Amino acid sequence: MEILFVILLICLYFNKDVYANYGDFNKLPIISFDEGYSHLFGDNNLMLLNDGKSVHLSLDERTGSGFMSHDIYLNGFFSASIKLPADYTAGVVVAFYMSNGDMYKKNHDELDFEFLGNIRGKEWRVQTNVYGNGSTSIGREERYTLWFDPSEEFHRYSILWTEDQIIFYVDDVPIREIKKTGAMTRDFPTKPMSLYATIWDASTWATNGGKYKVDYRYAPYVAQFSDLVLHGCAVDPIERSRKCDDVSPEIESVPHGVSPLQRVKMANFRKKHLTYSYCYDKSRYMAPPSECVLDSREADRLKRFDPVTFGGGRRRHGRRHRDEKASSI
Repeated sequence: MEILFVILLICLYFNKDVYANYGDFNKLPIISFDEGYSHLFGDNNLMLLNDGKSVHLSLDERTGSGFMSHDIYLNGFFSASIKLPADYTAGVVVAFYMSNGDMYKKNHDELDFEFLGNIRGKEWRVQTNVYGNGSTSIGREERYTLWFDPSEEFHRYSILWTEDQIIFYVDDVPIREIKKTGAMTRDFPTKPMSLYATIWDASTWATNGGKYKVDYRYAPYVAQFSDLVLHGCAVDPIERSRKCDDVSPEIESVPHGVSPLQRVKMANFRKKHLTYSYCYDKSRYMAPPSECVLDSREADRLKRFDPVTFGGGRRRHGRRHRDEKASSI
C-alpha cells in the first residue's frame, strides 16, 4: 500500500490534469444560512452566529432542533463543516442527510450521515445509509470510527449524488462509494430531495442498542455547523421540473468523482475504520445485494471483529474484542 501511495504521488506531481473533476475542498462555494436554509424545529435551540454563516443546534430536555434547505435538489454536492458535542453523549444523534419523506411517504429516498454518541471515554461512531424508492427493507448501513475526535474541532462531511453514483466524504477522503447497478436501479435514489441537519434524542437505539440513554445532566448538547455548501440542481416543488440555469456544474472546486489518490485514501480508511457493512452481514443476507463490491481484506477484518455477524461463527464467552484506536489514514 505504501509503495502504491508513493507512485501515485509521483504521477500526480507530473500530471496535474489527474486532479480534473475531483475538486478542491479548500475552495468550495460557501453560502450563508439564510441563503439556503430555514429553521425546521426546536424553537430557540437553533442559534445563528458569525453573520449567519454558522449555526448551532442544541438538544435539551425540551426538544432537539434542526434546519432544512429552502429548495429540493435532484443531484449535486452537499456539505458542511461540523463539530460534535463533547463528553458524555450516549443516546444523542446528530444527522446530516437528504430525504424526500415529506413528499413521498411510501417510496421515499434518503442519503444519511448519522453521528452516534457514546459514553464518556468512548468515541463517536459514524453511520451512512442509502434508501431508494422506499427500500427500507434492505438496510444499506455502514458504520465507522474516525481517525480524529470530531468534538475537538470542525471537520467537513459531504455527499456527492449523481445519476449513477453516490460518494460520502470526510474532509477530502471518500469513505464510501455506491455505483448504480442494473439490479439496483429501482433502489437507487432518483427523486428530488431536501437537505436536513438535526440533533435529537435516540436513546432507544443509538448507543449499545439503547443500553445507554441521554443524560440531561450534561445538556445542552450542541452541534456546530459552518461552511455550508448547497451545489446542485434545484427542482420546482410544484411542477417538479429542473431549474438548473443558475447552477454551473463545472465549478472546479466541487468534486465529481474519486481521484486515484483519493481511492488509495478510501481503501486505507476502510481498512482501519470500517466496523460494519451490510454487504458482509451474513446474519441478514444469504447473498450480498447486487451493488456490493466485496473486498477480501474488508471481509477478513470484519469477520475477526464480529465472527457471528460477518462469518457465521459463534461468539466466544468471556472474551471481548479489543477496541481499535483511531489512527491517521
